[in-house]
Amino acid sequence: MSKKSEKRPNMNYSQARRSWVAAITLETGLTWVQTVTAYCAAEQYDIAAVAKVLKDSAHHHLDPYGTGLYPQVVHIELPNQTPSRRLEGGGVVTGDVFIFPSGTVVAWDVPESTMSLLVSRTLVPAAVHPHPDQLEEEDLEYLEDPTRESSAIKGDTIILGTKSASEPSNPINPNLDHDTSTNNQIRPIDTVLTKIAFSSGLARSTKLAVLETLLSTYLSTTHSIPRLLSLGSRLPYTRTTILQKTGQLLSLRAQLNLYSELTDSLPDLFWDSKYELGLEGYYDMVGRALDVGVRIKVLNGKLDYATEIAEVLRGQLSERHGVRLEWIIILLITVEVGFAVRQEVKEYRERRELESVSGNVKGES
Repeated sequence: MSKKSEKRPNMNYSQARRSWVAAITLETGLTWVQTVTAYCAAEQYDIAAVAKVLKDSAHHHLDPYGTGLYPQVVHIELPNQTPSRRLEGGGVVTGDVFIFPSGTVVAWDVPESTMSLLVSRTLVPAAVHPHPDQLEEEDLEYLEDPTRESSAIKGDTIILGTKSASEPSNPINPNLDHDTSTNNQIRPIDTVLTKIAFSSGLARSTKLAVLETLLSTYLSTTHSIPRLLSLGSRLPYTRTTILQKTGQLLSLRAQLNLYSELTDSLPDLFWDSKYELGLEGYYDMVGRALDVGVRIKVLNGKLDYATEIAEVLRGQLSERHGVRLEWIIILLITVEVGFAVRQEVKEYRERRELESVSGNVKGES
């Protein structure tokens, strides 16, 4: 479920997107529009387990272009069997898939059916707390421009510069043996690294969308609390329910803190990169295009509000507990007073009986 419609509630997003793409294709002369899609179906991925699963299931070649960014990200290639993507001579185009530890997978020019199988089946054994029933998807369109080396984002469309540098081979490993039947040439590693940078930004947005959905669901279950308080009514929540709500909020905060890229200005993988390609700029471009900064501020504001609601619930729980203790104390005092009164009555009756017996004895004498 894409979050774009929520960010732009006052416009027809699909129509605006088509207009953007039409304007860009007219401006650049590029006509082949492709899609990059991010999927988030787990809280985290165990990257070592991901590597094992991919090698065992289909013998995928991890990090085929030698980026050196493993285990920050796992890169594989998958064939695009769509008839419209077949090359002359029967060759098959391959798309790129990037798997991040944050539980997010980003696919460039890979059919949805292929990705559905990968996300919902192949990667599940490597997922930590998977949530396939709450799968979040977010996509952008992109155009490959062979006339430019740098890349950019116009509107919500990525212009991916694929012009080779002075040497078309891999700058890390010029002797890299790689199948070139898909593109008839080895793609420069710069293009792959650029895709990783854009993918990281898109993965961040999609992970944020998961937290937005979870928080919206949480708030929908507590929206009646302010109204009930304003009416002076008691809150109809049991101790178990209040503890559950508190636990859900703590879980949300734990996920936000766990995925540090949501709050950090630059993910670790860019610090680990050996290349001066301005990759952090591409990462920031995606964040601006998808309003990530604004959404994080909104999310933090909602979390603060949810925390206030949780404090109200905990206050009610403490109040109820205090009232219960007071009634227990009152009951214990009442019981103690009852026993004391009973003892006094018993002693009084015993004295009366003794006095009566004494009186009778004196009368007889």
